[in-house]
Amino acid sequence: MENQSPHASRSTSPASRRLLVTGASGFLGWHLCRAAQETWQVVGTYHRHRPPVPGVTLHPIDLSDLENLSSWLEALAPDAVIHTAALSQPNRCEQVPELSYRLNVEVTRVLAQFCGARSIPLAFTSTDQVFDGQTPPYSEASTPSPINIYGHHKVEAEALIQALHPTAVICRLPLLFGSPSPTAECFLQGFVRTLKAGQPLHLFTDEFRTPAYVEDVAAGLLLALEKATGLLHLGGPDRLSRYEFGLRMTEVFGLEQDLILPSKQADVAMPAARPPDVSSNSDRAFALGYCPRGVTAGLQATLLYAE
Repeated sequence: MENQSPHASRSTSPASRRLLVTGASGFLGWHLCRAAQETWQVVGTYHRHRPPVPGVTLHPIDLSDLENLSSWLEALAPDAVIHTAALSQPNRCEQVPELSYRLNVEVTRVLAQFCGARSIPLAFTSTDQVFDGQTPPYSEASTPSPINIYGHHKVEAEALIQALHPTAVICRLPLLFGSPSPTAECFLQGFVRTLKAGQPLHLFTDEFRTPAYVEDVAAGLLLALEKATGLLHLGGPDRLSRYEFGLRMTEVFGLEQDLILPSKQADVAMPAARPPDVSSNSDRAFALGYCPRGVTAGLQATLLYAE
């Protein structure tokens, strides 16, 4: 991957550049649309739930209707695309693999073909789940080794992009957290509801991630779109287990810490296998100017936003 993007020559004045964000109703997509408005005219897609995003032109579209998607892209003629729409729950992907393949692979192929044929900048959101979790931390040079269907489909999508649009940027994202969008939450909100109800929360001590605050990742995606090609990891600076994250959350949110109970992955039967440690090495992104805050600062920002 090179640090400077060949796409820079396409840029005109910010007010005239049209950015397509797929998945605008999603947790990441909504935050991304808000952040992108500073430098782009933003167009977003959603499927069923129209998200309130003032200043963003929204289109209801079923991305899995591949023929309609191709013609719609032709008519829209975006100047750049950030593809966040996905079936991103590993357990769900395991249960409906055909739908996962269509949404995570086939839709990506159409977007990569469209953008690649026209040299349109494309940023694709992949995942740290492309690794098996046995040899962390993982950099862009690490060989993918997925152990669940979601990871396998993202690896296939990455390969399609590299073949169809070699100058696109593939951003592998970590566990994201932050304030909910009007139409989507992250895992954090469920944790808080459980604790506020006085219920115990069992969290893994043997599953490690490098979580990142969603607004920082949105900024990282916009940076990557302008400055990067190839693979790019957008992990956070802290490596924590799910259990350690829960303890940080109770400290910041003023919740009952004794309700956070340690558990092991083997204690919970799930459809999708979970890699034990997919911690990311994001030095390449840091060198480009990506600057995610730590978990405690991200949780504090989430709390401030809620107030």
